[in-house]
Amino acid sequence: MGKTLKDQMGQVIVPKTVKTPPPAVILVNPQLGQNIGGAVRAMLNFGLSELRLVAPRDGWPNPAAVSMAAGALNVLENAKVYETTEDAVADLTYLMAATARRRELEVPVVGSNDAGAQFRAWQGAGHKTGILFGPEKAGLTNEDVVLADAILTYPINPAFQSLNLAQAVGVFSYIWASSEGAAPPAVFQENISVPARREDLVRMMEHFEVELKNAGFFYPEQKSALMKRNIRAPFIRAQMTEQEVRTMRGMIKALVQGRGQKKVK
Repeated sequence: MGKTLKDQMGQVIVPKTVKTPPPAVILVNPQLGQNIGGAVRAMLNFGLSELRLVAPRDGWPNPAAVSMAAGALNVLENAKVYETTEDAVADLTYLMAATARRRELEVPVVGSNDAGAQFRAWQGAGHKTGILFGPEKAGLTNEDVVLADAILTYPINPAFQSLNLAQAVGVFSYIWASSEGAAPPAVFQENISVPARREDLVRMMEHFEVELKNAGFFYPEQKSALMKRNIRAPFIRAQMTEQEVRTMRGMIKALVQGRGQKKVK
């Protein structure tokens, strides 16, 4: 948990807020240009303007997206394209994944009533945020979801769960806009230290995983992907600070060097 700052009289010091841009909308492996165009229309209607695309199936730019954007071409033209989800979220400090709850993953679940306030709290504290949406056919993979601080779920009819990608982005865009002026969630507290960016967390976890592999931890090999997801989830959930990530990497390095010195002796 973060720490609450107090002055000499014991009064709580309210951190000065510096608003960052609204959440970035990140479409992972989107398939249809029409859905990308429809998504940006929904985004701009509700005040969202940063679109990030991860390896769109039909390449980029996509003429079909242009024809559907209708008035939101500026958002489309400024979209950034990335090769991997990790690259697309590297500069973010808070991330949600819009997907059905994954019972096999220990990732906190946030409902649509609370998601907007969560984003507003992080934005108001000066942090960059984003939300992930998966491809139309299969949705987000577990490897994508485990990068997120929380899962956002919609109260969808269990008898008919068939929300179009552009519609899903539209629902989130409305959630964001309607949270204007909402009180910050009670669970949110400002950290004294700066939260680590996703890029630094991923590098730390990759460093840890490499050394675990060298030590023979990932056995049997066919379960290594599941084991890596289980390793990453608590690190993301901890919302580590920059200093904590540096300390963790130093610990990993020290353990490896110590093990090597022991072998030499």
